[in-house]
Parts: sequence; C-alpha cells; structure tokens
Amino acid sequence: MSMWDERYAKPGYLFGVEPADFVRAQAGNLAPGARVLCVADGEGRNSVYLAGLGHRVTAFDASPVALEKARTLAAEKGVSVDFLLSGIEDWDWSRPYDAVVGVFIQFTPPELRAKLFDWMAQAVVPGGLLLLHGYAPRQVGYGTGGPGNPEHMYTEVLLRGAFAGWEILRLVDYDREIDEGPGHSGLSALVDLVARKPG
Repeated sequence: MSMWDERYAKPGYLFGVEPADFVRAQAGNLAPGARVLCVADGEGRNSVYLAGLGHRVTAFDASPVALEKARTLAAEKGVSVDFLLSGIEDWDWSRPYDAVVGVFIQFTPPELRAKLFDWMAQAVVPGGLLLLHGYAPRQVGYGTGGPGNPEHMYTEVLLRGAFAGWEILRLVDYDREIDEGPGHSGLSALVDLVARKPG
C-alpha cells in the first residue's frame, strides 16, 4: 500500500468534502458545460463540486483508495465524474480540456514539476484556462499542510515563468486560515494562478 493509500484509508475525508476556496471562487471563470480535468484530485472534493455546476469533469489520481472515496462522494452528491486511476506520468496529456485544475499537487520535485506544468499546458485547448492553487515556500514553517520541502512549493516568479505568454488573470501570494479536513488546517501560505492559454 502506498503512502497516499495509507493516508486516504483513514476514516473520513483527509481534505474534507468541500472544494478548495480557490476552486469555489474561480469556478465562475469557466464557460458553461466546460470540459474540465482535475489533476491528482484525491478524494474528489473539487471534481465533484465542478460537476455539480454542470461541467463535464474528468479526474484522475494514483490512489485507488482515494478514488473509491471520490466515487462515493459523487454518488452522495448525485453528480457524474469520470474518475480514472493514473499517475501524472501515465496520464494521456494529449486529451483536450477547456480547463485544467491543479489543487495542492505539490508532491513533485522541481524537475518533474516542470514536466507536469508542460503536460498541463498541453492539455488546455487554445483560449482555455489553467487553475493552479498551492503553497508558497514559507508554508513549511507554518506546518499546517503540504510537503516539508520548500523546493516543492510555488512562487509568483516560478509560475509566471512556467506559463510565459499566457494571459494572467490572477496571480497572487497570500496568507489565509483554511479548514479543509485534517490534511489542511490552519494559517496557510497560498499561491493562486488563473491563466488563459493563447488562442
């Protein structure tokens, strides 16, 4: 059993059943009925929420334990999400989406993260959106969630460089109290990116 399977196997939902505040706040940028990909979406809180808004949502995660909980959550909410078992390196990034969503996907070291950003960019159709939400390096000192390595975190400079040429709709680094299950709780150092791919 993987580390993630062990974390997700505990009772309840590790990151809660409500979407990240970022997803709730930025969902209005999506066109009605958009094709949305949620990357490494764990127990499904964000994908289920977006499906509930009428979007056509695909979500993948490498943990079968998490996906089982995600399917249960979708059934409880009465929504349909195409949940698939995959790691980021195994996903078919040639599949096109109107929006790609990545929330707290900071398990990748810098070299793999650069590839992941390229893959996500490839999956967004021209004129489509990337929604990325994660921790800033000072989060390590807060100890309220996320990996313990600051190299895995985001900075505004990093994201601006990774998506150079895209129209930046939102790029901000800020602190906020969050309460997203036992996995994310307390004062957190957050970074948001909403960017539109050149048409």
